[in-house]
Amino acid sequence: MDIMVEVKDITSGVEVRVKGEIDAYTAPKLSETLYPLSKREGIVMIVDLTEVSYMDSTGLGVFVGLFKSVRAHNGVFTLVGLSERLQRLFDITGLADIIDIKNHAEGGVE
Repeated sequence: MDIMVEVKDITSGVEVRVKGEIDAYTAPKLSETLYPLSKREGIVMIVDLTEVSYMDSTGLGVFVGLFKSVRAHNGVFTLVGLSERLQRLFDITGLADIIDIKNHAEGGVE
């Protein structure tokens, strides 16, 4: 399975749509696309996972790294559109207590 990462600039930062599966094979593409953006001072990064059908621990690692990088640069990192399965993954690992997770983006992700 492949992954598609769409980045849309918004006033305060970026909205990102991820489609497909996030695993050891596809995670590097996600990282290569998002890590440079996470280093922008004060960025607001909203990542929409509505169309992510599967994610393993490699994907969790990518999101932990992005979260840390965005926070280190005084930004805001939010995940939106998690399926029940993905939400459970973040809950079980305790990451839901650390990373801001919403049902949908404020104003919606177009």
